[in-house]
Amino acid sequence: MTVTGGPKPKAAQVADVLRDEIRRMQPGERLPSQRELVERFGYASQTIQNGLAALRAEGLIVSAGNLGNFVSDGSATSRDVRDEIKEIRSQVQALTERLEALEARSVPGGA
Repeated sequence: MTVTGGPKPKAAQVADVLRDEIRRMQPGERLPSQRELVERFGYASQTIQNGLAALRAEGLIVSAGNLGNFVSDGSATSRDVRDEIKEIRSQVQALTERLEALEARSVPGGA
């Protein structure tokens, strides 16, 4: 439930658009690369990653590492716990780096 009633987060917007496109795609079809999605949506790379993570959590797409993301065939609806932990660690690391960068900007002299 959204308390503010404001617009959806950008990552949710990305997931919504891609979810609609995935419905028209065949299992195994490759989604656009993260770089292509950044250019298309004009959002930060982390925002795109978060949108894709939501789709992976829903079982709509599967990641093949450097090969990209592909439409799931629905056979692997439950992810391995280790994969989920790896994904969470990756997101925490990215958020930590962003926080450190923001804190560095807020300190006089940038240090």
